[in-house]
Amino acid sequence: MSATPPPTSSPELKRVVTGALVGTALEWYDFFIYGTAAALVFNRLFFTDSDPAAGTIAAFATFGVGFVVRPFGGVLFGHLGDKIGRRSTLIITTLIMGVSTGLIGLLPTHPAIGVWAPILLTLLRVCQGLGAGAEFGGAATLLAEHAPPGRRGYYASFAQTGVQIGLVLGTSAFLLVQLLPEEDFLAWGWRLPFLVSFALIGVALYVRLRVAESPVFREMERTREIVRLPIKDALARHPRNFLVGVGAHINDTAIVYTLSTFSVAYATAELGMSNHGALFGVILFALTVIVLQPVYGNLSDRVGRRPLNLFSVVFVALFVYPYFLMVDTGVPWLVWLAMMIMGAFGFAPQVAVQPVFYAELFGARVRYTGFAASRELGAALAGFSPLIGAALAARLDGAPWLVAAFLIGTAVISFVAFYASRETKDIDIADIADIDIAGIDPVRKPVAEE
Repeated sequence: MSATPPPTSSPELKRVVTGALVGTALEWYDFFIYGTAAALVFNRLFFTDSDPAAGTIAAFATFGVGFVVRPFGGVLFGHLGDKIGRRSTLIITTLIMGVSTGLIGLLPTHPAIGVWAPILLTLLRVCQGLGAGAEFGGAATLLAEHAPPGRRGYYASFAQTGVQIGLVLGTSAFLLVQLLPEEDFLAWGWRLPFLVSFALIGVALYVRLRVAESPVFREMERTREIVRLPIKDALARHPRNFLVGVGAHINDTAIVYTLSTFSVAYATAELGMSNHGALFGVILFALTVIVLQPVYGNLSDRVGRRPLNLFSVVFVALFVYPYFLMVDTGVPWLVWLAMMIMGAFGFAPQVAVQPVFYAELFGARVRYTGFAASRELGAALAGFSPLIGAALAARLDGAPWLVAAFLIGTAVISFVAFYASRETKDIDIADIADIDIAGIDPVRKPVAEE
């Protein structure tokens, strides 16, 4: 970048935060309700040829398909984000997520159209995954590039707050429709949370159309620094940071989807908890994380991104067996407490820091692509956690101890990534170079470029 862009005004910054918070919440509402439906409904309506355990595994497999395509969404829409702008790309992803989610609510089930039901369900899940692959990276990049110096961690954390609000909204929607008689719930009630997405498209578009483009991207346009192929430059100039980005998203992905999908299926099928009791635990988990997001984001501006990331994955590794011991009691308040503790100290620190951490890994010219592609590749590797959890639990007649060992393994991977990362909290985001080659400092431009 040839010059530092002017700071964003306070009213505009508020619009950016609101746009990212509301837009991300509504888009991830779309993504999360699929996971809840996979745990509670799809195994009974779309995979009826299977026995219950096999049907659950098949439903979780279609859930995981969304993660397989997320890196492709990250590359595709990240490319657009670095070429035509962060804001314009987010509007496109909003439409993709909203329409594909709404259409799931209109799908005929297996008894009506046979094998075409799971095929169409999987195709729409692919569309969800493509949209989700660029959603978070775009919202976080927009926030980080608008945020004032020394406050990036705090403001960028609201992108992740939106994700957790989406989890609460999606889980709450299923809690409400489950108040219906079971026959009505299975016949049409489960469709309502998906159909609501058609209406939410309008809300998300309204807030995002009022947000200004990133000042960093506007400066890139002015100085004609937009690159031709961002993914190529991201891999060539940031090889180390790209790998760090992949590993950094392994553990938190495994945690959130193990808690919100596998734990729900385990608590209801193996422990006899009611669906309402299990889903209420997920809501408490998400509310705990929502409250702590700005706290940890602000703390990262003071102590750094790296210490909080390392603390969180170490906590996960130490607490995961106690977590399942508490869940295995089947006592509702202990299950809820276990989820809240994991959320407060294992999940919240790393995801609060995540938006700014990834934004600071890459230079402005490839930031959206590098952010989205590396993060979503990590998500793809860990996105089958509910499926892996169900398969591992089946090997021990439903017991979760192999699942705990799996989560420890993901914590080790992310620990290595965070340990290899550099601290960047004091660097001007407009001054982060597009270089990460051995022997050259990746967080400041070489003298020749300045």
